Amino acid sequence: MSQSEFFRTLRPSYQAELDDLTFDSEGRNVLKKRLQEKRSQVAFLRQMMELSPEMVAVVFHGGFHFELPAVMEQLLTLESDELPDWHSLADAVQLTPWARELADGFLQEPQGDWFMTVAAALEYQFQRPATPAHEASTPDDKAPAAPRRGHDFDHNKDDDHDHDPDHDEHSAQWLEEQGFDRKE
Repeated sequence: MSQSEFFRTLRPSYQAELDDLTFDSEGRNVLKKRLQEKRSQVAFLRQMMELSPEMVAVVFHGGFHFELPAVMEQLLTLESDELPDWHSLADAVQLTPWARELADGFLQEPQGDWFMTVAAALEYQFQRPATPAHEASTPDDKAPAAPRRGHDFDHNKDDDHDHDPDHDEHSAQWLEEQGFDRKE
């Protein structure tokens, strides 16, 4: 499935932001510590959520669970001004308790709904396995994708739903309710 220019542009910046937070100058993994520091600065970060959503969205890293990957895949095809409201993703995306509490503050902001949808899409994009079908490639891209460094999430969590007919039906139904054509 293709990605919109909006998400294709934000993905490398989100990845770079997480990479910058992950290791210190001595190569130690300090991601948890740095994410906690960043989360303590959300009052300041909220001011940046519209201008640089990828830099702010990292505060939610590890806080989403994706129930309907097909919905998220469809979301990645949308441009910035086409994104659905956050509440419409309730069946597709679940927040951990700490992330739900953090989200409450963002959702009070004028662009909070939009930002939470972007943050979920960026985290989904980061977590999903990198395959040629998911990656934008050019004829010069001959090297395989670099393996990701260890992070605190389970890449296989959503794989349980990949071939579940009930899950696929729920995803298709949700997409149809949002105005998308049903794929048969």
